[in-house]
Amino acid sequence: MQRFLLFFVIASGVSRAAPTPDFQNTVKPVLTGNCVVCHNASLSSGGVNLTPYTNGATLTTDRAAWEKILHKIEAGEMPPKGAPRPAPAAVASLVSYLNSEFDKQDRSVAADPGRVTARRLNRSEYTNTIRDLLGIEFHAGEDFPSDDLGEGFDNIADVLSISPLLMEKYVSAAEKIAARALGNIPLPKPVTVSYEAKDHNLRRVDVDTIEAVHRVDFDGDYDILIGLPGARSADAKPVRLALWMDGKPLHETTVETKPSKLVYFSPFSEEHFRVSLPEGEHVFRAGFLDDDFIRTLPEKDYYRAAKNKYPGTINITGPFASTGEKASRKQILFCDPKSGSECVDRIVTALARRAYRRPPTRAEVRELMSLTTLAKQQGLGPEDGIQLALEAMLVSPNFIFRIEHDSADARAHRVSDYELASRLSYFLWSSMPDEDLLRTAEAGKLHEPAVLDSEIKRMLADQRSSALAENFAGQWLEIRNLDSIKPDPDRYLLWGPELKNAMKTETLMFFSYVLHENRPIADFLDARYTFLNERLAKFYGIPGVVGPEFRRVDIETNQRGGILTQASVLTVSSYPTRTSPTIRGKYLLNNILGTPPPPPPPDVPALDASKVGSEISLRKQLEEHRNNAVCASCHSKMDVLGFGLENYNGIGKWRTVDGKFPIDSSGTLPGGKSFRTPSELKSMLVSQTSEFARCVTEKLMVYALGRGLGPSDRPTVRAIDEHLQAKNYPFQDLVYEVVHSLPFQSRKGELITTKQPPAIKETAHK
Repeated sequence: MQRFLLFFVIASGVSRAAPTPDFQNTVKPVLTGNCVVCHNASLSSGGVNLTPYTNGATLTTDRAAWEKILHKIEAGEMPPKGAPRPAPAAVASLVSYLNSEFDKQDRSVAADPGRVTARRLNRSEYTNTIRDLLGIEFHAGEDFPSDDLGEGFDNIADVLSISPLLMEKYVSAAEKIAARALGNIPLPKPVTVSYEAKDHNLRRVDVDTIEAVHRVDFDGDYDILIGLPGARSADAKPVRLALWMDGKPLHETTVETKPSKLVYFSPFSEEHFRVSLPEGEHVFRAGFLDDDFIRTLPEKDYYRAAKNKYPGTINITGPFASTGEKASRKQILFCDPKSGSECVDRIVTALARRAYRRPPTRAEVRELMSLTTLAKQQGLGPEDGIQLALEAMLVSPNFIFRIEHDSADARAHRVSDYELASRLSYFLWSSMPDEDLLRTAEAGKLHEPAVLDSEIKRMLADQRSSALAENFAGQWLEIRNLDSIKPDPDRYLLWGPELKNAMKTETLMFFSYVLHENRPIADFLDARYTFLNERLAKFYGIPGVVGPEFRRVDIETNQRGGILTQASVLTVSSYPTRTSPTIRGKYLLNNILGTPPPPPPPDVPALDASKVGSEISLRKQLEEHRNNAVCASCHSKMDVLGFGLENYNGIGKWRTVDGKFPIDSSGTLPGGKSFRTPSELKSMLVSQTSEFARCVTEKLMVYALGRGLGPSDRPTVRAIDEHLQAKNYPFQDLVYEVVHSLPFQSRKGELITTKQPPAIKETAHK
């Protein structure tokens, strides 16, 4: 009897033990009980039929679809709010099982670093490369057509094609750039262009600062005269007058505030600068740096000559021949071309090495040298031959494209050190490798982890790393769009160029600070600091910030903190005349949570916003809009997120009412958690930092690799997440992790093999 009882107890225990996790008892019950109810052949909600995926074989045959399913379940998007939800334990088991199965698949196949097609330099990269190659400014954005976007960025190889028009632009640019670099463009007779307020070609930025946009047609020296109307009392202190071009200081001088002559019976003086200017359209600004006197005057006295002295006019005269040797010419002609063909060969070889971002072959050098011979046969000098060879380099595929070569005997292989140098420099600088990086590649040491870390550190400390903020953050956060949007000036009276520039500067400086200080990624969501000048601080209602200079400011209000409450982000996610919870919700899904909604269906009815704020609240109008079944599927996810930012108007200023209706900022995250205020929204997003970190990781990898991510990249993204999670996701460490990753350092070749070369090994950054 005791044996029987013991056997019964043991048998009962076995029967009650949890079954071994497999597709049938872990995944299929959730699909059939919760998912297929809406996503079946008949309903196909959202255009998705999950019935075929109740078969476990699809985990292998359609891995990409399962990646999407898993991502939506992990993010809490599915099942949607209001639908029956499986028990949390069942969801956790499903997620754990699928991740385990995908890990097994990843380990059972050879590592796949992916493949990038030959990548054309985009406009920003072309501009920066010409600057670093030849030392001259050429703004490709003014001459070349816009680059296409892919995956949200303009450096994606598969969309960077060359049209016949662009090829013509390349040829024309090569001729102009080569002539400018060698200083072989004859200068015309100098002319004077005047900028005055009465002619409506001068803009007053502030009470003591003026600005004008001027086109410089030729590299050369120019005289700039700043007219200073007005006078002050005899005991007034001198001030410093500064001149800037495109935001960069050109010159400073001390100005006496007493008048030097009378013009039209008014006191007037002027300050003269002789400066060297590059060709192109530039913004010139002149202003006082330390003028405490003018800031204390009543506004009515700002421009009264008898009461004040202030910058009033800008005159630009030129071009004049530069007094010294042109820097780019000196850089190119490091020996005298007239001394013989050996010197010309050395110059051409050195230029090709830097233009091609690798040592040129002897065959390539011979082809270029044949152009110098042709120039000589036509009676031209050796410098003309070098100029012709340089033109040929600038239209060569070796310059216009970043070309990588496959190994002859491997399916996947490590890229060469020269190719790795270009990957690194265009990732961090949006430009070519400098001499230090090329020499490291030439020594064959760049792929060594310690050496690579040293180069990353050096390059991030270089001012050229600002390109990572301008091009990566500018596109990830969409603040590039600030240059093209035009908020309604009648509705937003504070909007203007100065405020717009301040908005952009805040976000770029904030991003750079998080990067260079290696701050946690969560700072992007709710940092208790930002970067402000007086104008932007007043716009935000933050006291104690005086002057035009930007500086780090601690935030003591819950109205601000993190990128989502910065005016740049709030402005680009609004319409010109009003806010848009839909656009802001989409922004959050795409750029913060990494779960972009599908594109809108055709023939979606437009929202009638004419009565918003006066007869109906925007929230109520959108609720009625969602009653349309065509709109509801997407708007039910976007709007409820975007409402969390409704306390900020269309240009990011805090408000508590919209028209005559109070603001309701309550909403819901995709996982079902509710919030009532922007501060609560940010706190909940911070609690989901792992999802945000994965989104940032994926976007940074896309930008760094120049291609979209696929299932083969999943192990890399997961490994980076594991490495950084324990350290609280420091942002600069993420940059190191991306550079050390297998996809960044390797590429898939054309040949298919069954064995992974032992040389490729992905290691964590230490």
